[in-house]
Amino acid sequence: MAEATPDTPSPVIDTTRPHPARLYDWYLGGKDNYPVDEELGRKLLAIAPGIPLAARQNRAFMHRSTRWLAERGVRQYLDIGTGIPTEPNLHRIAQEAVPGARVVYCDNDPIVLAHAGALLDSTPQGSVDFVQADARDADTIIERAARTLDFGEPVALSLIALLHFLSDEDGAGALVERLVSALAPGSYLTLSNLTGDFAPKDMASGVTGFYKSGAMTMELRDRARFTAFFDGLELLDPGVVVLEDWHPELGEVVPAGEGTFSSGYAAVARKP
Repeated sequence: MAEATPDTPSPVIDTTRPHPARLYDWYLGGKDNYPVDEELGRKLLAIAPGIPLAARQNRAFMHRSTRWLAERGVRQYLDIGTGIPTEPNLHRIAQEAVPGARVVYCDNDPIVLAHAGALLDSTPQGSVDFVQADARDADTIIERAARTLDFGEPVALSLIALLHFLSDEDGAGALVERLVSALAPGSYLTLSNLTGDFAPKDMASGVTGFYKSGAMTMELRDRARFTAFFDGLELLDPGVVVLEDWHPELGEVVPAGEGTFSSGYAAVARKP
């Protein structure tokens, strides 16, 4: 069985500032977060009570999109912005359909790193590895992921619930271009991004303001800005849709219920 092993010494966990991975964990009802994460999370809930729903919708989209790719024989996956492991993880879904699938996870939160060795195990036929790196450091990610993945063959690149933490000024578009440029033809790009298209304007601005108060970015992109990430790629059916509408027939859909609204966009594209 191949297991994830840290490739760098674990840094000290900063418990004085909230972190997106730990906030996500708190929204999902996890325990791997700190009072500073919960404090910001509760403030955000006062403005936008549907945020936990958005977290569950993103998680469900990851399950469905990974299952869709694996059922089509995709054997390699690079998941950037992994977050704290929550069963079932991406590699479990992929390896159910393709036991020999190879998966590399990447995150910069030391809490995620601490869980990697224990939770990100693999089938005997496949392989799972973990890269500790900032999501913006594409060159380091590609170099280290190449220890496990063959970039001469198709790879499914997953940037789920990541890009809304990177602004356009921070180089979100350039990051996607750099990562996609390293992929072989026939590779896939899976994205989701929170949006304010369906939310009251004061709610959307309040959410971005609170993230900023925690020294974090929250870039709520509209449909056109989200779609621009796929320039030069072949969008697959059903194209750019809200999270709950991407292949709901695959199961695990978390619909927007009464009094809530669609929280983000999702899509999968192929590199020609």
